[in-house]
Amino acid sequence: MTPKKTADQAAPRAAELRAQLEDANYRYYVLDDPTLADADYDRLLRELEALEAAHPELASADSPTQRVGSTPAGTFAEVVHAVPMLSLGNAFTDEEVVDFVRKIVERLDVASPQFSVEPKLDGLAISLRYEGGRFVQGATRGDGATGEDVTLNLRTVKAIPMKLRGSGWPPALEVRGEVYMPLAAFKAYNEKALKEGGKVLANPRNGAAGSLRQLDPRITAQRPLAFYAYAVGVVEGYELPATHSATLKQLRDWGFPVSGESDVVAGSDGLLGYYRQMGDKRDGLPFDIDGVVYKLDDYAGQREMGFVSRAPRWAIAHKFPAQEQSTVLEGIDIQIGRTGAATPVARLRPVQVAGVVVTNATLHNADQIARLDVRIGDTVIVRRAGDVIPEVVRVVPEYRAPDAPEWRMPAQCPVCGSEIVREEGEAAWRCSGELSCPAQRKEAIRHFASRRAMDIEGLGDRYIEDLSDLGYLQSVADLYKLTLEDLLEMKRRADERDGTTPETVKAGKVATKWADNLLEAIDHSRKTTLERFLFALGIQHVGENTSKGLATWFGDLQLVRGLPWPLFKRVTDIGGESARAIGHFFDQPGNQQVIDALLERGVHIADSHAPSAKLREGLNLATLLVDMEIPKVTKIRADQLATAFADAETLRDAPEHAYITAGLPADSAQALASWLSVEENAQLLGRVGDALKRLDALTPASSASSAGPLDGKTAVLTGTLTALTRDEAKARLEALGAKVAGSVSKKTSFVVAGTEAGSKLDKAQELGVEVWDEAQLLTYLAEHE
Repeated sequence: MTPKKTADQAAPRAAELRAQLEDANYRYYVLDDPTLADADYDRLLRELEALEAAHPELASADSPTQRVGSTPAGTFAEVVHAVPMLSLGNAFTDEEVVDFVRKIVERLDVASPQFSVEPKLDGLAISLRYEGGRFVQGATRGDGATGEDVTLNLRTVKAIPMKLRGSGWPPALEVRGEVYMPLAAFKAYNEKALKEGGKVLANPRNGAAGSLRQLDPRITAQRPLAFYAYAVGVVEGYELPATHSATLKQLRDWGFPVSGESDVVAGSDGLLGYYRQMGDKRDGLPFDIDGVVYKLDDYAGQREMGFVSRAPRWAIAHKFPAQEQSTVLEGIDIQIGRTGAATPVARLRPVQVAGVVVTNATLHNADQIARLDVRIGDTVIVRRAGDVIPEVVRVVPEYRAPDAPEWRMPAQCPVCGSEIVREEGEAAWRCSGELSCPAQRKEAIRHFASRRAMDIEGLGDRYIEDLSDLGYLQSVADLYKLTLEDLLEMKRRADERDGTTPETVKAGKVATKWADNLLEAIDHSRKTTLERFLFALGIQHVGENTSKGLATWFGDLQLVRGLPWPLFKRVTDIGGESARAIGHFFDQPGNQQVIDALLERGVHIADSHAPSAKLREGLNLATLLVDMEIPKVTKIRADQLATAFADAETLRDAPEHAYITAGLPADSAQALASWLSVEENAQLLGRVGDALKRLDALTPASSASSAGPLDGKTAVLTGTLTALTRDEAKARLEALGAKVAGSVSKKTSFVVAGTEAGSKLDKAQELGVEVWDEAQLLTYLAEHE
């Protein structure tokens, strides 16, 4: 019998086996040049497993043996992306691509910009975090700001390196990419499942997404998943190359698979040529794609282009025509959304499109119905736009009944009976019932109570439905006047209505725990942050990022709710459409009354602060005149007017010839006078002038150039804080100029450690990073705010 090796004797062989297996994965998934047969790979893996089983101290988290899956998890933890995983705008025509390039050419003043191009894989977007070159966490994209921790599942994907190759990688690196299921592997998996009586997968995309969301990683390990890297997120302690294409090459050198179909092209001709090339190759590719992605290759140019909403201006997805099927349109229903938008939805005879049975499809709006001339009873072509959202794309007119009437938008809301109206210049029709409309009220309450908004735990859909239907909630403010008696009575009435046995009575006693818990959650939500409160109001176009921007820049609810819309364009990434929506919301008396009621019933903003000093930069009459989008008032003309007139009121009341005296050409002066002749515009200019004076008083010019006391500092929060929530502490530190990071590194300026602080505190002490307790934090905030 061969004597058993000691750990010291086995260690070199274990290291050698890991190196061989890691090299085999790299050659197979990255270089597409396998040198090790499958049988030999399996033999080496089994030998390593045996060595690690005999000597557990030799096992490591990044060993190839750890890919086979761990024990099931109860649920997925939440991961907040330090850098949001942005979505891309879509182009469906050549003209849209040409327009995309034109905007970049005009903004950057370059003749023929270079673009990094790549196929758009039809899989699941993920983010991989590496620290010290080792894989430590993986998350799904989620909503872009928050995803799910699927680290254990991602460890089973052999194409994802557990540790980076080479050297010189960043201390912390976040890589973004797509997990997908190769077509051949998908086919083989389903054939085997059919043979063994197992469940087949609907399509490769669903197979990839479903595999990564298995609570048992051992199931994921059995799925044939692959991965391609296409971008980076957080990069600490390292300077990236100057271009996206060079970054992809660097990622490949570090061991990440990068699509061999990636390329660099110039101008719109290069983009369209690549699109057609990939379209021709699409059916022969080993994976599903639903289009191609264009990214401005130069990082400096990307920074200059910036973002709009949650999408970059420097990148776009050019979609291929989606799969299409014909069916019969049996009816058109009107759905009233949270903002009151009346959206026509087609009711279809069931049809399978791209592997999914479709019974409803969007018709977008009344204009789209008119363009398509859709009528009830028509045979229509349905596609899944982007292979996700079903939509009606055209009518087959030869099958139409000769007496089929044209469709018209109903005059009344199908939910509340209020008039359906259409604002000038808007594509959408809206129910005028606003907060009196049950459809809008329920959605508004649902959004208001959601986790990222006011976070009222336990207020589920059923309670929202019953409290609204039975008259206890007329608006979100009514949540804060609910009593125990209200909730118990609501539950009794709902049970009687539904003909069910009252659940509130158990063993002869009234069960009140659920109601007590709900009232406690409502009471707890009274203390909130400005960011959460603004998001909770459900303002059109205002998501979490925009809410955060408003809270950071303005700092105070009373200030925000009183500003005219042009002021909101001062916030980074808020454009005219979003600014108008915010201003319109606060201009509605009904919305202001709800806010007043919320404040009267105890809701209070815990992190109010003075406006950011950055707000004062560029805040003057000239910039606001440009922000107001007055016809023919360009930046040059606005500067002339601001020089000639002392304030907005003087400008508003001046005669037309005074504008010419100020230097405006006759046509510009006439356009300004005509614009001001509209009472609504004159009032807006007056409000802008008043707001400018108010902000001047709150943010004096002397503060404009002064940095916050924590400008340039990086803080990390860990453990549990008692006086503040994590979000409140983060917001207040950011208001003082700090960057709040999610992990500790040598660049961390200080760590705030609450109770039960864990590994982040340990790392801070190891690196010699300054550590504050909560008392120090509160003292500092009190002294500097």
